[in-house]
Order: sequence, then structure tokens, then C-alpha cells
Amino acid sequence: MSSKNPSDDRRHPADDEVWQSGPVLTQSDRPLARLVARPLREFLRVEAAGSILLLLATVAALVWANSPWASSYDDLWHTYLTLDLGFVELSESLQHWVNDALMVIFFFVVGLEIKYELVNGDLRDPRSAALPIVAAFGGMVVPALIYTAVVAGGDGASGWGIPMATDIAFAVGVLGVLGRRIPSAARLFLLTLAIVDDIGAIVVIAVFYTDDLALEWLGLAIALLLLMLLMRAVKVWATWAYVVVGVVLWFALLESGVHATLAGVAVGLITPAVPLLKEEVARTYAQQALADHKLDSEELVRLRFLLNESVPVVERLQTTLHPLSAYFVLPVFALANAGVHLGGGVLGEALESSIALGIVAGLVIGKPVGILLFSFLAVKAGLGRLPERTTWPMVGGLGMVAGIGFTVSLFIAGLSFPGAELLTEEAKVGILGASVIAALLGVVALLALSPKPEQHHDDPAPTRPPTRPATSNAP
Repeated sequence: MSSKNPSDDRRHPADDEVWQSGPVLTQSDRPLARLVARPLREFLRVEAAGSILLLLATVAALVWANSPWASSYDDLWHTYLTLDLGFVELSESLQHWVNDALMVIFFFVVGLEIKYELVNGDLRDPRSAALPIVAAFGGMVVPALIYTAVVAGGDGASGWGIPMATDIAFAVGVLGVLGRRIPSAARLFLLTLAIVDDIGAIVVIAVFYTDDLALEWLGLAIALLLLMLLMRAVKVWATWAYVVVGVVLWFALLESGVHATLAGVAVGLITPAVPLLKEEVARTYAQQALADHKLDSEELVRLRFLLNESVPVVERLQTTLHPLSAYFVLPVFALANAGVHLGGGVLGEALESSIALGIVAGLVIGKPVGILLFSFLAVKAGLGRLPERTTWPMVGGLGMVAGIGFTVSLFIAGLSFPGAELLTEEAKVGILGASVIAALLGVVALLALSPKPEQHHDDPAPTRPPTRPATSNAP
């Protein structure tokens, strides 16, 4: 039998002999495999694939919302769906189901990513993490201050959190387009910065965008989190048990007034980041099982369970849920929220709106200025040093890329102006415009300021498990 991975695209004639009834579809020479299945799989492996789908969904939403069929866009996302279990009934618009329920998966992946970085990644070492942490803080504070100064009070004052966000999905997509022109250390700087930005956005949502707090439901949510920790302590490994408790936790937070998607973050943060079973134990059992027993269904289930538990739960769930978050959840969220009506004077009003101008100024100017300024202060104070082969102008270019707010900015915009549809629309126009400007400026700046690929062709690629493309974008 060939020792190569059966999922490898490189095929040999002898490979067909290992299959009882011919190779699986992606390994065959059928036209469907050659023209559709394998190209699709390769596209999904591309670093920027999630960003491309997110961009396509955004464009589709804008075109649809401004087409002759615009009414169908509004009708679809404002259709009410009711979940009636007898003892509880939830009735929300389809858009709210996307924002309050489907986005839990996205925030869960964000929580997993943060947990991995805290235990095994760049946030584990305070010295290595100091510079991107300080830079991220500057990239949140300065945009918020600029927005507040531009808006100068009034109805838009509550939107100060909108320009604080960095969309990891689009940021990583830009880096993917630039390829190896960006040194690995600079990539890790931006990714770590974006993860810290996710943490900041989560705190802002939890603390400043929570109204009418119901303490009894919040107490129940905390009790359910403690129950999960107890289940971990007594080694309850059944995934379904955590899913059930997690769903109840989501409902408790929904009723408490805290945004329900934070349930995903909380569960992600308490997920084990170390293996539950020693790898050598699983390996020994697998070798013995293969040597002494014919694999039946029961033995296969046991073997799969042991092998699974020798890999940290955080890594397994990231690998499993990252495609779902990147290729389904985020595009659906964009389709449901990016459909801004630009006709009827909306675009003109947005261009004169202090909310839209504040968001553009915050993301396009505040982000790079804040990141560059606070990075400079951190280096001068001895808290950190510039990443290898990274110059100060390049840090400014990375800051421009960090100005792509989009996903979490749209999310916070929906929380900032509840019931004020016009203000929300103005904010969305500002977010879309700022994200496009930031992306273009970031690409141009990094192309001009980064060394040519051959100058650092030996640069090692970052080693980390698959994350959302890469999700915080968390937000």
C-alpha cells in the first residue's frame, strides 16, 4: 500500500489497487473530480479563500439590496422564525437568528483561538506578546477617540466601539494576496494583534453594549459555566453533554441581556488546550489493536476515541469548525447585514454623516496611527522589539491592513443604534467605505515597503493550527 496520504492530489497508477471498488471521487480521473471536486478543494485550502467568499457575499448583498428585487432582500431577512418547545418560545427575524445564534459558532472559534494562543501560541510568552498587545491597545483606543471627536456627542455617540475592530478574515486575505513578500514575523505580529483586538472587542461588547441586565439569568449562565468546569474535572468527555449545556448557556445569556454570542467565547476559553490522553498511550493501543485484532465497528469507535483524545480539544475543534465559520457563517452574516440601500439619498447623507466620517477616520487613520504610535512607545520603553525583518514603515502598512473592520464593526454597529435604522445604515456605509480604503492603502503600502520575496525566501512559515481565515476576523 502506498504510504502517502490518500487525500494527496499526487496520484500513482498503483493507488487504485488499495481501493476495493475504485478510488474516492477526488482521487479518480472522472471529469467531475478533475473539473470540480479537486479545484474546489484546492480553493478552500488557499489562505485567502474565506476572505474571497466573504467579499463575494458582501458584493451580493449590496447588489441585491440595490436591485429591482430589493424588497425581497428585506422580506427575507425580516421574516420571523419561531422556535416553540412548549416550555420556551423564541421568535426572531432571520437576521437576528443569524446575528444572535449562527454567529455563536464564529465567536466560539474566536474563543478557541484565544485559548490556543494563551496556552501554546504567541500570547503564552509575555515578552513576545508585549509588542502586539500594546499595539492592539493603541489600535483600539486611538480610533475610538477619533470617532468620538468627529461625532462630538449626539445620536451617534454610542458608536465609538465600531472603529475599534479588526477583521482577521480580510486582514489575512490581504496578507495571503501579498504572499511571501511579508516576512513571517510580521505576519505573526498582525495575527497576534488581531487576536488581542478580538479580546478587546469581546470586552467592549460585554461591558458597554449590554442593556437591561437580568441578574437571575446571568447567574444561571455563570452556574452553567461552572458546571462545564466540573464536568471537565470529573473527566466527562462526551461532546454531546457539553453541546446540551452550551445551548442552555446560550439561551440564559440571551435572556440575561448580555449578547448571546458571548456564550461561544466563554465556552471556547474553558475548552482544554492540552491532550486529555497521553499520545504514547493512544499510539500503543492503536498498534496493539492493529496487530492483535481484526478491526470491527466497536473496536474502530474505541480506537478513534482514543486517538482523538490524544490531540488537544482546542486544536480538534478549530480544525473542524474553522471551515464552517469561514466558508458559511461569515458569508451568511455578510449577506444578512451588508445589504445597505444606497439609493434615495442614503449615500449622500452618509457622506455628510458624522457617524460615517467618524468611522472612516477611525479605521483608516486611527488604526495605523494608534498601532504605529503605541508600538514605537513600547519599543522605546523596552517592552518589546520590532519583529525580525520588519521596519517601522512596514508596521504602518500592517496598521492600515488592521483598519479593515468589517465583520465585528458591522456587528457592533447593530448593537450601537438599536431601533435607529437610519443611523445603522450610515454606520454600515462608513464601515464598507473605510474597509475598502484601508485594504487598498494597506496593499499599496506593503507592496512598496516590503522586501522582495527572494530577499527572505528562507523565511519559515508560521506554525499554528488552522484558524478562521484566519476567525476573527474575530470579531
